[in-house]
Amino acid sequence: MKRILLSVAVYAISLYHSDPVAAQARLVEKITANGSGLTIPYEKYVLPNGLTIIVHEDHSDPVVHVDVTYHVGSAREEIGKSGFAHFFEHMMFQGSDNVADEQHFRIITEAGGTLNGTTNRDRTNYFETVPSNQLEKMLWLEADRMGFFLDAVTQQKFEVQRATVKNERGQRYDNVAYGLVNEVTAKNLYPYGHPYSWLTIGYIEDLNRVNVDDLKHFFMRWYGPNNAVLTVGGNVNTKEVVALAEKYFGPIPRGPEVHPVKLRAPVLERDRYVSMKDDYAKLPLLRMVFPTVASYHDDEPALDCLADIIGQGNNSILHKDFVKTRKSVSAYTAHYASELAGEFIVAVTTYPGQQLAEIEQDLRASLASFEARGVQDDDIIRFRNRYEADLVYRLESVAGKVSRLAAYHTFTGDANYTAKELDRYMSVTKEDVMRVYNRYIKDKHAVMLSVLVKGDTLNKAAEDNYTVSVEGYTPPDYGYEGLSSGKPSDTFDRSVMPAAGPAPLVSVPEYWRRDLPGNIRVIGTVSDEIPVVNLLLYFKGGAMIDAYYPDKTGLASLFSEMMDEDTENYTAEAFTTELQKLGSRIEVQAARDGIQVQVRTLHKHLDRTIALLEERLLRSVFTEEAFETNRKRTMENLKNLKNRPSYVAGSVFNKVNYGEGHILARTTTEKTVGNIQLADVRDFYTRYFSHRNANVVVVGPVSEQEILSKLDFLQQMRGHEVKLPVITAAPQVKKTKIYMVDIPNAAQTEFRIGYVTGMKYDALGDYYRSTVMNYPLGGAFNSRLNLDLREDKGWTYGARSYFDADQYSCTYGFSAGIKADATDSAMLSIIRILAEYRKTGMTGEELKFTRNSMGQSDARKYETGQQKAVFLFNILTYDLPSDYAQKQNELLDRFDISEANALAGKYIPDVNKMNVVLVGDKHKVWDGLQQFGYEIVELDSEGNKVSGKRQ
Repeated sequence: MKRILLSVAVYAISLYHSDPVAAQARLVEKITANGSGLTIPYEKYVLPNGLTIIVHEDHSDPVVHVDVTYHVGSAREEIGKSGFAHFFEHMMFQGSDNVADEQHFRIITEAGGTLNGTTNRDRTNYFETVPSNQLEKMLWLEADRMGFFLDAVTQQKFEVQRATVKNERGQRYDNVAYGLVNEVTAKNLYPYGHPYSWLTIGYIEDLNRVNVDDLKHFFMRWYGPNNAVLTVGGNVNTKEVVALAEKYFGPIPRGPEVHPVKLRAPVLERDRYVSMKDDYAKLPLLRMVFPTVASYHDDEPALDCLADIIGQGNNSILHKDFVKTRKSVSAYTAHYASELAGEFIVAVTTYPGQQLAEIEQDLRASLASFEARGVQDDDIIRFRNRYEADLVYRLESVAGKVSRLAAYHTFTGDANYTAKELDRYMSVTKEDVMRVYNRYIKDKHAVMLSVLVKGDTLNKAAEDNYTVSVEGYTPPDYGYEGLSSGKPSDTFDRSVMPAAGPAPLVSVPEYWRRDLPGNIRVIGTVSDEIPVVNLLLYFKGGAMIDAYYPDKTGLASLFSEMMDEDTENYTAEAFTTELQKLGSRIEVQAARDGIQVQVRTLHKHLDRTIALLEERLLRSVFTEEAFETNRKRTMENLKNLKNRPSYVAGSVFNKVNYGEGHILARTTTEKTVGNIQLADVRDFYTRYFSHRNANVVVVGPVSEQEILSKLDFLQQMRGHEVKLPVITAAPQVKKTKIYMVDIPNAAQTEFRIGYVTGMKYDALGDYYRSTVMNYPLGGAFNSRLNLDLREDKGWTYGARSYFDADQYSCTYGFSAGIKADATDSAMLSIIRILAEYRKTGMTGEELKFTRNSMGQSDARKYETGQQKAVFLFNILTYDLPSDYAQKQNELLDRFDISEANALAGKYIPDVNKMNVVLVGDKHKVWDGLQQFGYEIVELDSEGNKVSGKRQ
């Protein structure tokens, strides 16, 4: 079993393997477990070409996680070529000499794995988690794109991925409220030419400017093995991993030398007032940003603690001064430290009518009140304990541990940094926090960004007084002159993809079950891999109860918000403080048919956390002040959501599918929330929050006997029956209509296409079989829909189709954000693909891919405590047999083409009988949609029909 609470034994070794064929890697460090400190055991090797190899053995689950981290991010970019590191991340998935186009995702998915890549300011990493028998194949793949990438680059691939990245920018930044706040802040905080002065996503004009040669030079300059670390963790043998790394990575030539970047921290001669107009935001925002220190600087932990005290959580100073007083919807602070610099951020999103100039003064007054208040003992205790718990949580999975090892090595040169990191944060003192406040915040200058909204464009904290200057900028020498590339010389045929090893044994968690009085069903499994207990409690009721309160949709959600407020013995702030002092979490959320309570705690704090849970469930107090604050904040958040195309598309699609008045079509609006009164929340608590028929899931190092005695308090809850309203059938779609919601100037059109199928959730019947059938159509990255719309056309950042079911209903849906000027062309492609698949179903090759991918993915399903909890929760919710996972695999093995085609003909929508919801700029897309001959109905953002003709 994996254990991470262990002390360290370090061996610095300089030995070579005795095998002359494999006499390559040099063992430079070995960390072993011995005692009770916090560490991750590993061995570290270095190849002659400079590649570092770190291996962590963990035999508790039949998986392996492979990570290749390159020490290059947007900080290595130059003026005029922003976004290149991130763009390059996309290109690295487009094949290499021995991996065909679009095959990287396919190979890993078919192996039962998951994969991705990420880019930030300072590094790019590529990673995959797969069944452990797929290890060699993963190393072959990663080595191929490190050593054999350039000749596989084509202009067509380049153009498609450029379009995809531009769509990603539209979907994540340009097309959402406050999406460009970080970009404007960075531009005005850092000097001209500083690589942190632009976002990792880059500017559209720069993406338009770069070419294939730029990409090739970027690869040759930064992607050599000597600028990378290969980290492997999981059910592996270290000697085998090293031998395979020698084979596949060893022949790759060393790249140019890479030296650390050294840049002066930004210096602000005065407060820099700047502003931006945001057409998607409904509420003004003021953002104050102070320059601080780089990551791993001695002052970083104290600055993090300072941010925690001033503006994180409902016990923070800003929450008390701004949110509780109803001056703002939200107010928070954060400290972000990167390799070259750090930023201390203070942000307030105001209610309408608030003046940002006054908000600025209030912010400065809050900082002064912190100074007068000082740092208290409880501040330090809760900060330290929460950090310790969060660090342990992050080390629960093999992926979490591997990512820590890779990051520590990349940025500190010391992969064995876990215990040191914990010690840095556990050593923070009150004096440290006040020292960094005085050094970096008090009387220091900041960037002051005012976000202006429609109808309130003069509401600035102060007039703009800063313009970025190019004066004095000297372009650095990035070392691109004289670059050349050479291919490795191999003694084996690299074009042959390695076969998988023997399939690992996958075992579902062993569990126990017990029924308690009131039909409380408890299920649990003992998991002692980390000292963390996960509890999931599910009380019957939830959002469906809203049907009993006409015109008050959103009541269940507002009730769950109120369950984070005062109790009989604690104020909301004091309750949060007690939780944070334990490093524990209690979160209450409203689901469709229940109120879900999630608890996570270190085992040593279980009793005290359970006591707080009891207080929360049995003794919550609903005050008028807290109610008005939460209701007002909810209403303002709904205003902002109306300008988020993805949110609008989802809620309108639901309403169109189920029809006006249907229980499952109810939409929360400002009006319905405004109708809710405090008496309604109290009534909900009294009438619809009961222990009867509750489900409880327990995962962690705790036995059945131990936990059951701690759950006795549930019997003190009300125990009456909670009856849910009857769910009627959804209306059938008689003919296809396009429902258009206009969001002016939207860069993309959000698509939602589908219908209500008439199925319900099942583990072995038509629903499960239909998810298998849909997998090659829209369920996998290499599905027909995603390959066509993203990889071949570059119209979207991602497209998928799915069956979404519970015990009440099942919807078939297609979703994607498509660039606006391709809306009609994308619609044509989607209709064609759906019609073809409905008629002919999957191919034999697609069936093989689906069987392999879905069958082998079982190895990844039970690794973490939360994964185990979901597995057990489904068993309780749907009364599943204990061997249902095995039966699913048996069904998958028998699944054939004729069955797939019959299901496709039955459940893939008839293109003449489906609902199409499009959310975007109608003036850009309306005329192009006329060609399809479908009736076009314009709706507002709440799904109501817009009267009158299109303007």
